[in-house]
Amino acid sequence: MNILPSAIEAIGNTPLVDLARFTRGLDGRILAKLEYLNPGFSKKDRIARQIIEDAEGSGQLQPGQTVVELTSGNTGTGLAIVCGVKGYPFVAVMSKGNSTERARMMRALGADVVLVDQLPGSLSGQVSGGDLELVEKEAQRITQERSAFRADQFHHAGNLRAHLLHTGPEILNQTDGQFDAFCDFAGTAGSFAGCAAAFKAHRREIVCFLVEPAGAAVLSGQPITQPNHKIQGGGYAMPNLNFVDPANVDGYLQVIDKEAISAARALARSEGIFAGFSSGANLAAAVQLLKNGWQGKTIVVLFNDSGLKYLSTDLWE
Repeated sequence: MNILPSAIEAIGNTPLVDLARFTRGLDGRILAKLEYLNPGFSKKDRIARQIIEDAEGSGQLQPGQTVVELTSGNTGTGLAIVCGVKGYPFVAVMSKGNSTERARMMRALGADVVLVDQLPGSLSGQVSGGDLELVEKEAQRITQERSAFRADQFHHAGNLRAHLLHTGPEILNQTDGQFDAFCDFAGTAGSFAGCAAAFKAHRREIVCFLVEPAGAAVLSGQPITQPNHKIQGGGYAMPNLNFVDPANVDGYLQVIDKEAISAARALARSEGIFAGFSSGANLAAAVQLLKNGWQGKTIVVLFNDSGLKYLSTDLWE
């Protein structure tokens, strides 16, 4: 018998799929890690588990203590699952600019969801760095008010560790380490940092690219011209490299909204994989590589979350 004691143990060990139908006509191969098959439908389940278990182990998190986190929805969903199973009250603090499906899902999983108004002039469905700063202030206020543990995905080492210890090694095992490049959309940059560190430790020649929205590619040092891009979960024009070893960044790729949307829609039709905005961005970035100097190579990407989380957005119009 192989019966898991809880949904927490179902996190990770996601499949890696060859996108052979999507890549017809391209010279090369794209392998996709289906992170939307985690219990909370995103890769962020991994960091939720790691952050909570690391905090338990260090004594930072006490039995019954409230957990608070800023989220665009995915980390909050993972934390709602982990905290619900382990018995911690959880407060998710999120911008009203994020898709409504995420708030509904977190509430269904037992979270207390606090929605923060956007800045005047911000567009619904498009969260800017300024919007996120308002969410951060509210998360700090609630943390202090409730004497809570702040999960703090932008700074907690559990974010990187989840991917260094698990996601990266899983990909190496699934491919026998036989791939040429990795590209990953930067939100907190934890998955990029952890996977890239694992890949470089295995073989330095694996080339690792950070993916950002065009017009909000602050990590690559470009000016901010499009803070209200549509690719939720990252590109907030926050120069956050807390987790990333610069020696593991071999390059930067930028994707426009239209490219991410087009790739996600084509992926659903050609491969039966229903993924979200940032997954489309990763796929579009991989296509850029195969069309520009990486012909004949194998590119690994993460499909970060499910398209079900974007039904209220124009991703699926």
